[in-house]
Amino acid sequence: MIRYIIAGCLIFFTACKKDNGFTHSAGSPMSVDHFTPEQGGGATSILITGSNFSTDTAAISVTINGNKLAITGASATQVMAVVPARCGSGKVVVKVGSDSVVSTDIFNYVFTRTVTTIAGNGTAGFSNGQGADVMFNFNGQPWYRSKGITVDDNLNLYIADPGNHCIRKIDDKGNVTTFAGNPNAAGYANGQGLAAQFSLPYDIAIDAQGNLYTADPGNWDIRKITPDGTAVLVGWASQEPWSIAIDPTTGFLYYSNFSNSGNVYKMDTDGSSTTVIQGLNKPAGMHFDKDGNLFIAIADDHVVKRFDKNTWAETTIAGQAGTPGYVNGAGMDARFANPFGLTVDAASNVYVAGNGTVDGSTSNVDQSIRFIAGGSWVVGTYAGSGSAGYADAIGEAAAFSAPGGVAVDKNGVVYVLDKNNNRIRKIVSQ
Repeated sequence: MIRYIIAGCLIFFTACKKDNGFTHSAGSPMSVDHFTPEQGGGATSILITGSNFSTDTAAISVTINGNKLAITGASATQVMAVVPARCGSGKVVVKVGSDSVVSTDIFNYVFTRTVTTIAGNGTAGFSNGQGADVMFNFNGQPWYRSKGITVDDNLNLYIADPGNHCIRKIDDKGNVTTFAGNPNAAGYANGQGLAAQFSLPYDIAIDAQGNLYTADPGNWDIRKITPDGTAVLVGWASQEPWSIAIDPTTGFLYYSNFSNSGNVYKMDTDGSSTTVIQGLNKPAGMHFDKDGNLFIAIADDHVVKRFDKNTWAETTIAGQAGTPGYVNGAGMDARFANPFGLTVDAASNVYVAGNGTVDGSTSNVDQSIRFIAGGSWVVGTYAGSGSAGYADAIGEAAAFSAPGGVAVDKNGVVYVLDKNNNRIRKIVSQ
């Protein structure tokens, strides 16, 4: 590949010498015949070959997915441009003045997804601090179904820590503190900080004002935690609440029960519950997109479903009911195995944490974070693989062990609650 790029550059610079004095013919056809390389990541230089370009680099614009490439050189027949980070795949658009042309072929953007550890040292326990000094208790008991993780607009992370009966906070500097709840006392109590008590906080969600909401099956309740760490009761659940989500278009809370005939409930402003979806086979992670459509990982069916915002009509967008596995591909050609935590980003892409087995089994065939492209529902591996372990690395070379929860911030950074490793991980995609 390198020798082809070098050869292309030599041709390009030779062409530049021949094109001194060339002027783009406004209104005449332009063409993009080919470009090389056809794939790459951020900072990749691509050589675009065609006709009726310009020697004036200031007059040329090259974009992929609306993302502007930096022009480093140009001639009548060639343009050299640099792909920006996180550009994504798409056709190459070349503009000169008011004239433009779109390539037939697609540039395939190759993301580099780097996994690192934010906090936790692998040991189940309790301690605050930074990095490896921190201990969480996600798997101190095999039946802990740890998946509660969310992030606010100031890039503070909030973690539901069921083994320590509390909500932890990780600020943007990596400092871990106890936000609400008492790690030494499981129970039920409203109050601020350590004065509050939780039993088994399994899931959390955050609203536009920065208020947290907890689903606690140990107490059968939904609690609100204000930004100063004060917990108050919102309402008692109709069934054990395992998962919670907020519709951004209405502000209403929804929660679900993790059972073989699990329901989804809307919690009204008076704290009462209304059933909106019935009879799901262990609904796990749930999250709304920006338009109010609800996505749920159905753990025991091994699928991800979308529920229409107006009718609650369901569509299986990925996986095949009753057929577990670890296969990427389009929609129902893909396979999941006990999908659990789930989140949706601003572009309606869905991220799924792949192991919700009762004991966090290391033999589960999915130990990864999967990515479902918004709209097309094509499934790929975001990071991790089918093998359990612990490794900070890039893409599928990284290793998780029973990843149970996933969140994504406003910048597209993904965070993972890594159950068996008792760690919080970060995935930066560029």
